[in-house]
Amino acid sequence: MSARIPTLDITRFDTDREAFVAELGAAYREWGFAGIRNHGIPQAQIDAAYDVFKRFFALPDEVKKQYHVAGGGGARGYTPFGVETAKDSKHFDLKEFWHVGREIPDDSKYRDVMPPNLWPAEVPGFREHGYGLYQALDQLGSRVLSALALHIGLPETYFADKTDTGNSILRPIHYPPITADDIPNVRAGAHEDINLITLLVGASAAGLEVKSKQGEWVPFTSDADTIVVNIGDMLQRLTNHVYPSTTHRVTNPPGEQARQPRYSVPFFLHPNPDFLIDVLPSTVTPDNPKRYPEAITAQSYLEERLREIKLK
Repeated sequence: MSARIPTLDITRFDTDREAFVAELGAAYREWGFAGIRNHGIPQAQIDAAYDVFKRFFALPDEVKKQYHVAGGGGARGYTPFGVETAKDSKHFDLKEFWHVGREIPDDSKYRDVMPPNLWPAEVPGFREHGYGLYQALDQLGSRVLSALALHIGLPETYFADKTDTGNSILRPIHYPPITADDIPNVRAGAHEDINLITLLVGASAAGLEVKSKQGEWVPFTSDADTIVVNIGDMLQRLTNHVYPSTTHRVTNPPGEQARQPRYSVPFFLHPNPDFLIDVLPSTVTPDNPKRYPEAITAQSYLEERLREIKLK
């Protein structure tokens, strides 16, 4: 029997901090993944956001494609079916998606790399519910980062001024029904995330699998009230692999289940674009020598990775 990926109650960060931080840190060191429950985001808010996202994906292709920004690397608006391809994969993923980014002033120093959002006029409430969920997940992600910072001996507020204008993305995804058997593509090929941490709302549908350190694929289907949070490559690099960015995938369901659409909404929490990702001295030990001699800005790292997955 394979070990289960832990699900933890984040209210214990306030009531039983030392034990919670220890358990959370242990979960991430082992799995790079954990479930977070009692996260404080009302189910009604999540449902309202899912409703507007589903209504957008139900629009005709020619309407959706009006919101595709050619040459934009998928940073904002709509990315059609058949574009994104997992790194080193021969086949594109079976999905289409939308990107919501951070709302920043036009005179922000980050405006050249963080363009304004697009909002589909055909779906009333899309902006209100989409950006409301963005903000809620941004706040929850900050709490998780506070606990992770404490676990590796940093101040609780270490990440606060490094992510307050982070180039974070909310990505509503639609995996359409699979109508043919024996196709080589999967809904999302095996990959690691690029960012610091990812918060996934709606992992209650089967399909998400996480690769254990022993090389076994472990299904992670959470309860409906649980948000799945995993480590991305930027945090793996920053922490010298103390927190591993774990390979995961979304498999195609068997038989008739494949004829049903699947929706999920990950929030990719990124640092500010000019944040320098340099290995934290506290994570370098004789057993874990420094793996990355060169530092790199978050924006340069992001662009490098987007090219690898065919979004640039």
